[in-house]
Amino acid sequence: MAAAEPAARKRRPKGHFAAAAGRAKRPRGGGGRQLEAGMRGILITCNMNERKCVGEAYSLLGEYGDLLYGPEQFSDHEERLSGSEREEDEDDVEAALKKEVGQIRASTEQKLRRFQSVESGANNVVFIRTQGIEPENLVHHILKDMHATKKKKTRVILRMLPISGTCKAFMEDMKKYTETFFEPWFKAPNKGTFQIVYKARNNSHMSREEVIKELAGIVGSLNPENKVDLNNPQYTIVVEIIKNVCCLSVVRDYVLFRKYNLQEVVKSNKDDAQQNPSSLTEEQNSKVVKPETEEQEKSSEEVKQENKNQDETEAEPKGNNALTV
Repeated sequence: MAAAEPAARKRRPKGHFAAAAGRAKRPRGGGGRQLEAGMRGILITCNMNERKCVGEAYSLLGEYGDLLYGPEQFSDHEERLSGSEREEDEDDVEAALKKEVGQIRASTEQKLRRFQSVESGANNVVFIRTQGIEPENLVHHILKDMHATKKKKTRVILRMLPISGTCKAFMEDMKKYTETFFEPWFKAPNKGTFQIVYKARNNSHMSREEVIKELAGIVGSLNPENKVDLNNPQYTIVVEIIKNVCCLSVVRDYVLFRKYNLQEVVKSNKDDAQQNPSSLTEEQNSKVVKPETEEQEKSSEEVKQENKNQDETEAEPKGNNALTV
């Protein structure tokens, strides 16, 4: 019995080694399937259903990617590699393994798709790595079209943020990286108003206040005419930290496109009014109802003044939050 067991272990089906070689194509960790410094792409948030989110992202990005950049071209090797060729190679296990490894090394760059999902490192967050396109231009085009048409195209995708650059999430690395990264927007003679929005996930060693202070200082050093605007800035610097990776982008129309939220950007002005009916009612009443006596007029003026003071009080913290979202 003892001699029979080793013999049984040696017998493996022909497909075992081919399957192992196939798994080698899907490396984990440092093999390019996990978010890491040096990548560019699109960070997408969703509500629980990440698999459906990836499917919606591929569909939406593919639609607009084809419009802006033309249909995606695949390598000849991908098109001609068929299942019959794989079956023939199974007869010679060693040759099959060598061939698979050689193909992986030789055509890694060719096999990079225009859009490829990678592990983000956080729940309810999907990262789509991009190849050969400008993420900020593509996402801005999508939001601009959806804002104009008010046509809802996704169900589970919430926010879609372009990521133009990534670096290690340590203060010294971020300072060194952003000194060059910010130049196209903020280095003299370029200038603009800006705000910084910050979000950290699965990271506890970075300080929100320190990051915002340092990055704002770098923008100011590139051109003293760059000014902070928390209400309607020309540019919004997006800082998304996941574990030890810092994702960065500089986007336009952040306020107009509702913080790049695909569910909010398609809502009409009527929907906005329904969400806040109290303010609409107060405005309508102030326009329609006219005081008939001096006492009523005085009372009306006092109410308006109180509302004005209240609005000013509420507006101030709202602006402060915009810098550190």
